[in-house]
Amino acid sequence: MVAFRTATEADVPDILTLMQDDALGATREGQDLEHYVAAFRAMVAEGNNHVIVGVRKARVIATYQITFISGLSLRAARRAQVETVRVASDLRGQGIGALMIADAEARARAAGCTLLQLTMNKSRTDSARFYQRLGFTPSHIGYKRDLT
Repeated sequence: MVAFRTATEADVPDILTLMQDDALGATREGQDLEHYVAAFRAMVAEGNNHVIVGVRKARVIATYQITFISGLSLRAARRAQVETVRVASDLRGQGIGALMIADAEARARAAGCTLLQLTMNKSRTDSARFYQRLGFTPSHIGYKRDLT
């Protein structure tokens, strides 16, 4: 059993641990917790940007970010963007990710979204298979530009 809820500031250390718990995150995430707390506060203040955690037996075992975006394209479709999808490494392969995406879909529908979209690093081939099994299609090419 996993309960999904909106994250609180107290969850930020556990979320950071989940973000660091894979090959990519271990090299790109920092250790300065206050930096992440400040970012969390900014996200909360934005209103349409939410961090969700999955909890089992008082342990944060999963997380994702969902942002609701109003737009003009696709007949003025409102969409939900999902990012930072993580499951604790010792619990992967147990269906928690599918439950998490189902939670994201329910939240997106409740917010009036007609599209659920996400991006992922192209090196995550296992993740690509996972998302395709859940009905996502690799219909677009995404680009990122580092502004630092």
